[in-house]
Amino acid sequence: MNMIAFMFILSLTLSIALTALNYWIAQTNPDPEKLSPYECGFDPLGSARLPFSIRFFLVAILFLLFDLEIALLLPLPWATQLQTPTMTLTWASVLILFLTLGLVYEWTQGGLEWAE
Repeated sequence: MNMIAFMFILSLTLSIALTALNYWIAQTNPDPEKLSPYECGFDPLGSARLPFSIRFFLVAILFLLFDLEIALLLPLPWATQLQTPTMTLTWASVLILFLTLGLVYEWTQGGLEWAE
């Protein structure tokens, strides 16, 4: 318990010290270059507030969903050492089935097609 308290206090102290150091050292005087919407060297040709295609967000959500699936299924090889490994494998199979059905539905609806 003593070591845990020491690590907690050390990490809290280090976090506060680094945040305070960043606050004091950081330059807070923005110039016109920093305030411009483009920092790549080109002058803006149109509005900087163009709408994004919803397809970018759909692909990002699909990526996060399947990334979450991998994170949930990662400890599955250790499920054989549990009291009820068949129940764990059944729930994992149901999860994979639901995600696969969702992917097939998205695919058949044309949500993964970039061309209109």
